[in-house]
Amino acid sequence: MRVVIAGAGIGGLAAALRLHDKGIDCRIYEQSGQIRELGVGLNLLPNAVKQLAEVGLLERLEDVGSLPDELIYAHRLGQEIMRKPCGRNAGLAYPQVSIHRGRLQSELLRAVRERLGPGAVRTGRRLVGFEQDENGVRAHFRSGEGTASATGDVLVAADGIHSTVRSVLFPDEGPPIWNGVMMWRGAAEWPESGIGRSMLIAGGTDAKLVVYPIAPGRRAGTRLINWVICRRTGRPGDPAPQRQEWSRRAATAGLGDQTSRFRTSFLDHAALVKAVPECFEFPMCDRDPLPGWTRGRVTLLGDAAHPMYPMGSNGAGQAITDAACLADHLAARPGEPAEALRAYQDERLPVTGELVLRNRAGGPENVIDEVERRAPDGFTRLADVMDPAELEAVVTGYARLTGSARDQVNRSGRSDEFRGRGRSNGDRRMEGGPA
Repeated sequence: MRVVIAGAGIGGLAAALRLHDKGIDCRIYEQSGQIRELGVGLNLLPNAVKQLAEVGLLERLEDVGSLPDELIYAHRLGQEIMRKPCGRNAGLAYPQVSIHRGRLQSELLRAVRERLGPGAVRTGRRLVGFEQDENGVRAHFRSGEGTASATGDVLVAADGIHSTVRSVLFPDEGPPIWNGVMMWRGAAEWPESGIGRSMLIAGGTDAKLVVYPIAPGRRAGTRLINWVICRRTGRPGDPAPQRQEWSRRAATAGLGDQTSRFRTSFLDHAALVKAVPECFEFPMCDRDPLPGWTRGRVTLLGDAAHPMYPMGSNGAGQAITDAACLADHLAARPGEPAEALRAYQDERLPVTGELVLRNRAGGPENVIDEVERRAPDGFTRLADVMDPAELEAVVTGYARLTGSARDQVNRSGRSDEFRGRGRSNGDRRMEGGPA
């Protein structure tokens, strides 16, 4: 079997590594002429780290990333709402890894070239179409040298939220859907004595501050700290003010009004934002869940299949999980690629579709939205605002859906999200209803 992959992002590279691990030949075609370390921070939950550990990348991730000990949810005005342990600190077998998106992509790319060969990734090849029959699939690419084709048994479209293949399969879908929220993101070296190894999410969907370390600093006593500011500037369903791209830069000079909306005792977040001369901005967009990803020998993966709002640290992780599932099904049905792709779709589509909808309602961070709705001016006692059991039901229900609390073996041999509590692997019921 030979697989053609369109897109050398996190999903496409992870798919290549998993396919190679199963003995399946593949090659990646990337539209960019050069793969650069773009973007800022992201989080890989333990279930996604497990998938990369299985292809020997755990040590690399731990070297270049940061392993958070805890996640803190807080009111926009600083009052703490919830604090929960992360990764190994929660007793799980694998860590949670916070990492620069571009660095993660570079590490995956390096591993692909080491294992599959230097020619495994062809850059400057933009997918423009494909055709298939009972014998295989042919993908057509445009480059500076003209056009070229690649043949294989399967075409995997890991070409992002603006996927060419998705637009062919669903020509009437239209552009990504904007929820009215703009995001500004940056990273700066900062003394680690402030945030430490904690992740802070302060504020709900309308105004949110996110801060967490993503790498060791170059100077002793510092860490590279990622920050995100989200602010609702439009109405849900309005046309997005610009195309969603990781590389769109913006000045931080105009963010003073945004940083003043938040209070936190962890660090001087306003100074952190000012510490970088420019940041990245893009509208928060997703797409509606699809009825299917697969047509014959062609399928979608990652953001091409299920772009979602960045709630609950699941965008990259779900693409990595897609990659593992795809490889498993193709390896199990070496002579039946179309059947393997349908099995992959049937396993992954329901979970990711529900994640898209839950993230529209705030994902696990919906606990912050609900507290702020009930106490917009802050609170003195959280119990007067919201029952702790309500809070935990939202977070643990979401964790079970994503897989971050399922199929994870902690040091005591249990599969619960928290040591000593939660349900066993056999109980797949959700706590907290779907969005």
